Amino acid sequence: MMMGGRLGENIGVREEIIQKACKLSMKAHEKAPVKPYIHEKIRGSNDVVFAFPGSWSVDDWYIGKNSFGEIKVDVARFSCMKSIGYEDRGLVNEAFSRRFDQLLTQSSLANEVEKGMSDRKQIIFTGHSSGGPIAILAAIWFFEKYIRFNQYHIPPLCLTFGSPLAGNHIFSHALRRENWARFFIHFVMRRDIVPRIMLAPLSHIHQQLPQILDFLSPKSPFYLHDSSVALSFLLSVMRNAMSVASHAACYLKGCTSLLLETVASIVERSPYRPFGVFVFCTGNGKLVVLENPDAVLQLLFFCLQFSPEEVNSECLQAIYEEHLLYESELQESLNMQDVTYLVNLVDVPLSADTTSSYGAALNDLGLTTRARLCLRAAGELVKEKQENQERIDSNKDAIREALKNIQEYKTSCEIRKVGYYDAFKIQKDITDFNANVKRQELAGMWDEIVEMIKRYELPDGFEARKEWIELGTLFRRLVEPVDIANYYRRLLNEDTGPYMVKGRPKRYIFTQRWREHVEKMPIGLSSESTFWAEVEELRLKPYDLVKGKVLKLEEQVYTWVEKGWMGKDVFLSESTFTKWWKTLPFEHRQGSCIAPFITT
Repeated sequence: MMMGGRLGENIGVREEIIQKACKLSMKAHEKAPVKPYIHEKIRGSNDVVFAFPGSWSVDDWYIGKNSFGEIKVDVARFSCMKSIGYEDRGLVNEAFSRRFDQLLTQSSLANEVEKGMSDRKQIIFTGHSSGGPIAILAAIWFFEKYIRFNQYHIPPLCLTFGSPLAGNHIFSHALRRENWARFFIHFVMRRDIVPRIMLAPLSHIHQQLPQILDFLSPKSPFYLHDSSVALSFLLSVMRNAMSVASHAACYLKGCTSLLLETVASIVERSPYRPFGVFVFCTGNGKLVVLENPDAVLQLLFFCLQFSPEEVNSECLQAIYEEHLLYESELQESLNMQDVTYLVNLVDVPLSADTTSSYGAALNDLGLTTRARLCLRAAGELVKEKQENQERIDSNKDAIREALKNIQEYKTSCEIRKVGYYDAFKIQKDITDFNANVKRQELAGMWDEIVEMIKRYELPDGFEARKEWIELGTLFRRLVEPVDIANYYRRLLNEDTGPYMVKGRPKRYIFTQRWREHVEKMPIGLSSESTFWAEVEELRLKPYDLVKGKVLKLEEQVYTWVEKGWMGKDVFLSESTFTKWWKTLPFEHRQGSCIAPFITT
């Protein structure tokens, strides 16, 4: 738990910018639909703000066939919004995504943003209500297009106010992995219903949603005509929020009950999850800041609790009005500067009787002991992931030593004028046996890493860590050839199919994708370690049937050798590759780009 310091200083945004962004995000509603966005340079600063209006049409919130209106993200535009190893694409709200796509292709937004860049401005995207997701997607687009490819060096900021959730857990994972999450700052009033709406499927709220959206519009008469509709909508959203938060809490606490999984498979649960920095407004001038997405999800549920006696038209009116009070609330809060930063969640006090200042802030959010236990569990999960990473890091020396043994084996084979691929495949020497032992040891260590990544048991940034990408690349280049040799030595291709189709272990797929992602390579460019698998399949087929593939492989080999990604041991006179290549038609060999590498 950390106390002290002004909000702006700690989240990296000047407070006058927060207030200006909030004001412009509300102003954008007034200009819509004539203007799809407004932008304004902040006088006396280096900032330009792009503010997006919300929409009060149901079709701009939920579309498509899925219960929650989600679709796979377009990786052509959002290439980072995926898990790298499994290439599991993120899910995004289709209605919000479509609105952003239309904005980008049918308005002058991109040109105006680039004009701001040419003036070396700090680009800020902002939005209130359903304008928030548009600001989020705009900021991710900016990161993907300009920051990632070093076309601009001032990261954008995204400030949202009362924004609904827009993406699933992979958005959170990817933004944290890329170190972008801290630039997404979301302000949420304690009892604002809108940030919780996307936790409910449309089928549960479709009857009330048009009336609710109409009321939530800043252009509405600011009066709830039917409190029964408001209550029904609120209860439905919160029931679904409870389902999502409870299931997530069970995961945080390590519950693996079969009954839980059975119930989870039956009950529809929203895919949407928080990401970025969240600033909760308590309603009395205090602010609570946290970045842990699991903890934020719990707060979205626990902060909006009410007793039966509170359920009356006046209380409902107040709950729904909170969505429209961000300007006045932030003005008071930023003046007071009573800010609590929830950092070490494992130390959250369980008792509401605490006299500490941060304990008072948690009380103002209405957090019960159960809620605080969930926050602690979220903190414990972060701690466990960090401990897992430290344990994996402790294996680096063992991995390097085993790789050193494989490299020595490779070198000893070359001295005998035999490539280590062919030597391993024949398996007639004790050194071949020893190399196989090391191969199996390394497989065990890397398979453990892959499984932990699959279960999200490592910090989100693990797959982007330079030392592991380099170690993974060295491992893949040295060890995958002997894995391929083992596969074809045992004739597994006859029972299982080609290595590249059925047999390639995920430990090599993951490490290849890590490198290609971080170095911004086209998919498959760094497939040098699979060379022997391609050769084994090509040499089984008549030349006329695979001529195109042979030409492509030769071009790849030439590139890999020139870049130093592949050793020249593959061209030894007794190698499987050289012997096969010499059987190709004379005309082909004469014009081959790799002919200079091979002694004829």
